[in-house]
Amino acid sequence: MPAPRVIRFLARALVLGIVPAMAAPLLTCAASAQATCAASAQAVRLVDADGIIHVTNVPADPRYRGLAAGSGTTAGWLRLSTRQPERHVEVIREISREHGLDPVLVQAVVGAESGFDPAAVSPKGAGGLMQLMPETAAALGVVDRFNPRENISGGVRHLRYLLDRYQGSVAMALAAYNAGEGVVDAYRGIPPYPETRQYVRRVLRDAGLSEAAGSTPRTSYRYRAPDDTLTYSNVPPAPGRGKDHQR
Repeated sequence: MPAPRVIRFLARALVLGIVPAMAAPLLTCAASAQATCAASAQAVRLVDADGIIHVTNVPADPRYRGLAAGSGTTAGWLRLSTRQPERHVEVIREISREHGLDPVLVQAVVGAESGFDPAAVSPKGAGGLMQLMPETAAALGVVDRFNPRENISGGVRHLRYLLDRYQGSVAMALAAYNAGEGVVDAYRGIPPYPETRQYVRRVLRDAGLSEAAGSTPRTSYRYRAPDDTLTYSNVPPAPGRGKDHQR
């Protein structure tokens, strides 16, 4: 596997005043030399012997060459991060509320799973914002795991299922999301895997929940409101408030 390349940007270093004595000539341009001045404003790059890419608009080395396209991203040699949490917040809120989940919890899961990178792929093959495995995505009807809305919808529905399965225990649902239901069932709780325990602690912390708050309550209650919204709680609901269930 080739060593990662280091990119250094040196844009307008002289103009910014690093060498004040030389900056003044660069700030003016005679009418007869406008073309030359415009050309000097274009970015050029140099790949040195160590594979380091230098980009500047004030080249001091004849080995600098013009960029093949208008920008590094369009040329293909520079990739910007696709991690933009703010782009997904509204979708997370919308889908979380549809399934009776706290959007803050779902955001914490997305942050821990993919760092809000919709193109993320794990070594085991999980993909997208909520890191769905191919078989899990297929079972949830997710066609494109790398489509943010589809991925969030599938991940939220899976998390909702796990919360119902473990009677509202956020910690156990998170452990099952990370390590699988079979492992959580086998250990009858959070498995002793450092990665899973760290994952559960991180998500609970980012969601503003303590580990105690994320554990399974001795008794949980569910009621269905007139608009068919399901609510889960460890506090008994008021008499006559929808269809109450205890377990």
